[in-house]
Amino acid sequence: MLKNTLSWLLWPLARITRTLGARLMALWSFARLSESLGYPLHPSSVVLGTVAVEGTAHIRIGRNARIYPGVVLETQGAGRIVIGDNVVLSRGVHIVAFDAVTLGDDCMVGEYASLRDADHRRSRVSMRDSGHDCAAIVLGSNVWIGRGACVLKGVHIGENSIIGAHAVVTRDVAASSCAVGVPARAQLLSFPV
Repeated sequence: MLKNTLSWLLWPLARITRTLGARLMALWSFARLSESLGYPLHPSSVVLGTVAVEGTAHIRIGRNARIYPGVVLETQGAGRIVIGDNVVLSRGVHIVAFDAVTLGDDCMVGEYASLRDADHRRSRVSMRDSGHDCAAIVLGSNVWIGRGACVLKGVHIGENSIIGAHAVVTRDVAASSCAVGVPARAQLLSFPV
């Protein structure tokens, strides 16, 4: 009974702390990401938690981005990541560029999805030291990548396409298609007029 009463009395403080804390965390995360990138993000963008920037930080983020906690953006060597306007990167998204990863405007990338433009080379010596083969990844505008999907090197996904949850995309996906499975197979979508 005492626990419930004290809890009820603390509700207003908990609400203020939660609301103010979330806003302060978003501002802090926005500032940290801007500092990591070396340029100010557009003020229309929202960063809801810590984003890890690894490697060379050759990354451009457009306007009105919405970036959730736990996102990892990694560039190596001359690799670059280009993120268009109105893009959503959900919790735990991991993007790695040794060449280039480009997300067009209005893309949404689901939780824990991975976009990686490089593979380790096969080797009889240490795989870790074998080097990488890389090829650019390009997502057209209005592409939706489902939760846990993996998009691999050299893949181009056409505009208005959907990649199903946990799909592994190893080859190009035509515009207005839906690709699902391991490896992902695509079929054209029909959209209402």
